[in-house]
Amino acid sequence: MDALAELLADDPFSASRGDVAAASDRQVYLHALQEILREPSNELLIGVDTTGVPVAMMQLTRIPGMGRRGTTRLLIEAVHVRTDRRSSGIGGAMMRWATGQAAASLGVGLVELTSDAARADAHRFYERLGFAPSHVGFKYRTR
Repeated sequence: MDALAELLADDPFSASRGDVAAASDRQVYLHALQEILREPSNELLIGVDTTGVPVAMMQLTRIPGMGRRGTTRLLIEAVHVRTDRRSSGIGGAMMRWATGQAAASLGVGLVELTSDAARADAHRFYERLGFAPSHVGFKYRTR
């Protein structure tokens, strides 16, 4: 769990939002991980190197829907690849697996994700993989 918090903290965007892997936040991350794993519609995928150290992660959530004639969606969230492993093909392999094998096995008709508006490199990456910038996203903070 600590390695996942460190993976989040490795990203400047996440770090700027408070994901700094502080020891005082350990319980918060542990609770979040337990919640993700408890919910059957969620999967947390972790890519590890040959020594077992996490170098990448992403969360998948299957969302049944009424719109688009009852289309079920696969939401990809929290995609992170450790800085020193970016541009090595890990992220692309993870995304191709999610849009191919995972989407097919879950019977989804649409794969979607959101990305911070400032992440221009990530947007180019997703577009190269076939994702279309089709919507404008909104957030409402409650805390």
